[in-house]
Amino acid sequence: MTHQPIPDGPDRTPGPPKPSSANGTRPSPGLLVAHENPALNPTVRQAVDLDGGQRVVDLDAAERAAADFLAALGIDLDREDRRATPARMAHAYAELLAAEPFRLTTFRNDEGYDELVLARAIPFRTLCEHHMLLFSGVAHVGYLPGERILGLSKLARLVEHFAARPQTQERLTMQVAKCLDANLRPRGVGVVMEAEHTCMTQRGVRALGATTVTSALLGTLRTDPRSRAEFFALARVPSPAAG
Repeated sequence: MTHQPIPDGPDRTPGPPKPSSANGTRPSPGLLVAHENPALNPTVRQAVDLDGGQRVVDLDAAERAAADFLAALGIDLDREDRRATPARMAHAYAELLAAEPFRLTTFRNDEGYDELVLARAIPFRTLCEHHMLLFSGVAHVGYLPGERILGLSKLARLVEHFAARPQTQERLTMQVAKCLDANLRPRGVGVVMEAEHTCMTQRGVRALGATTVTSALLGTLRTDPRSRAEFFALARVPSPAAG
């Protein structure tokens, strides 16, 4: 079996297979690519979203909505130091929700390397889809190579890509694992994410310092206890099996 690297394309690259209903994720056939349209207002952008649907980003409309939102909360926007706040809010959220296109570059595994490849502590930040508040942390992403290996920087790109939308940590973890599994065809995939959610630490229960850990294991890293234990040991997180 030969597995070809993902080709460059104007709007999309092949994505993961359709996930099972058990984890509630949707298939992701395209990478987000923003386009300027000369016929539109310069602050309007068109994009292909992660689920393949068309999305329009209108910064002017977002700024007006931010101003209305703040005013509805009783925030005085007539003060000189707050007049630009709605525009800053619009640009900040647009930045958080914008994924840069990239190629998931793979190479032939000519040396037959068959040990674990792991990138530890990849930083990420995204928005909780329930409160639109930040949650951030680190991802540990690893795989057991098959016929092809991946450009190492693409492990971080993959995390960044799926984080650029309103998310839940559970879904984000599964999306990274399933996309890597679908496009690389490795013998196993492991993803662990550790994050602090401001919707939990800064509001509501205000559980300061609390972190959430999620994991997704596929292939050999799920079925073989020794491989699973090695992954968790190298990721430096406690193995669920050890508890």
